[in-house]
Amino acid sequence: MKISVVTPTYRSGPYLDELHRRSVAAIAETGADAYEIIFVNDQCPADSLAVATAIAKRDPNVVVVDLARNFGQHKAIIAGLSMAMGDLVFVMDSDLEEEPEWISLFYREMQRKNADVVFGVNHNIKNGILYSMARRLFYKTLNFLSAAHFPENVCAARLMTRRYLDALLQFKEREIFLVGLWHMTGFTQLPIEVVKHDSSPSTYSFARLANIFVNGVTAFSTRPLILISLAGIALSLVAFIYTGLIIFQKLVHGVAVEGWASVMAVVLMLGGITLFFNGVMAIYLAKVFIEVKQRPLFIVKDIKRGGDTQSVCQTLHQDQVALGSTA
Repeated sequence: MKISVVTPTYRSGPYLDELHRRSVAAIAETGADAYEIIFVNDQCPADSLAVATAIAKRDPNVVVVDLARNFGQHKAIIAGLSMAMGDLVFVMDSDLEEEPEWISLFYREMQRKNADVVFGVNHNIKNGILYSMARRLFYKTLNFLSAAHFPENVCAARLMTRRYLDALLQFKEREIFLVGLWHMTGFTQLPIEVVKHDSSPSTYSFARLANIFVNGVTAFSTRPLILISLAGIALSLVAFIYTGLIIFQKLVHGVAVEGWASVMAVVLMLGGITLFFNGVMAIYLAKVFIEVKQRPLFIVKDIKRGGDTQSVCQTLHQDQVALGSTA
């Protein structure tokens, strides 16, 4: 049995040596007779690539994938998964907030429950009460607007079987929302409660979190478009009834409706609602525009396997990656 570990690296140079050492020890506890550790450098401006390359020179089972530019965490993970050759594949962040020892823990649970996926659910949400409330609201709103139900507080860390990973890689989206793809792939998935450490500041700004939310909704649900249609029908019905009432008052009672301010307030309100609805539809159109261009999901600049110059381009999904030079 071979176990692959995939981890995207971004400003995580200080943690990589310890991550490598602890991952190798955890894999040994599973009884696996082979392993590989894939570091995906998402064009970090710090020293992550240099540290990962130094580790690869010492350990021939380490693969360093250097992306051509920063594509984001989710696409970096997909890049690593596309190259993973193991019978089991473990994904984790590289800042040691998620423990490498979870490899053996998840493996025992996978064997005990005969699951295809074991994933961590974090109950130690960092950044305080306000962040926790916002996160809870994020998931509740996402689950309300989406056709699927996404589990809350899911960690990046998960152990997957080969058949699950092969099914996951069949998804061809360019706008990646990994929490949704994990869930939508199906198979038997087992959550396990874990505690993430708070070892590094989050690199996710409010704008990035908002973009993830929009991707989650637009990628997995048309419910917002349905709600817009229903709201349009309701507003049209109200306008029709109100127009009838005005005509009735004028013809029967001779009462002219006055009130410039109230009319302007209604016009502005309806105009704002219309622009908001048009904006939602424009987001869906923008996502379609991105998808139909079929641009590469990620671009690999260099690949280093151990201390050699061996190319691993044959393991890539050519419809997902444009491969540059191999070092």
